Amino acid sequence: SQLRENRSVGDLLSANYTFLNERLARHYGIPNIYGSHFRRYTFERPERAGLLGHGSILTVTSYATRTSPVVRGKWLLENVLGAPPPPPPPNVPALKDNTQGDRALSVRERMEQHRANPSCNSCHRVIDPLGLALDNFDVTGAFRIKDRGAAVNTKGTLYDGTPINGAAELRTALVKRSDVIVTHFTEMLMAYAIGRRVDYYDMPTIRRIVRAAAPRN
Repeated sequence: SQLRENRSVGDLLSANYTFLNERLARHYGIPNIYGSHFRRYTFERPERAGLLGHGSILTVTSYATRTSPVVRGKWLLENVLGAPPPPPPPNVPALKDNTQGDRALSVRERMEQHRANPSCNSCHRVIDPLGLALDNFDVTGAFRIKDRGAAVNTKGTLYDGTPINGAAELRTALVKRSDVIVTHFTEMLMAYAIGRRVDYYDMPTIRRIVRAAAPRN
């Protein structure tokens, strides 16, 4: 659809439509879609728009039994913003599982315990707000308002101080950084075209492509 309609790269984040059949519509909680064929559908709820609301991405950035704000945040940094975080330091403990008999903690509560470690906090304060903003989506991308019986809290602050709350506000914040996103998207297309990673000496060409494409959106 993006290619055939010659739409803007920004629509990958902001498009208010997707393509559904009955099975996928039922998963998304959308009524009155019948049959196995896919058809275009315009969303009424802003949190589902663009790639950030796709069950495919939300599933592949989760674990089998719980969501992962870290994996989702890292995915956004690497694939959308082009700013991959550094690898974790050695011997960093994994996120603690809920202990049987104790009150079940939400993913956010367990993340807060994890960030108490100073060696973890420096990276997590950048990664986690991105992933937590998407925590209304469960491990398969179905919408939810509770996690382990507690209300899902998607509030956070981005690395530049921008406050966000939920997928819709995260998307708005990312779209405001469209120059960064379009440049990184062009880098990925360039790497695909030439069959290798782009390097510093490719950047003048990439910037020329971005400048030339901008007047035509």
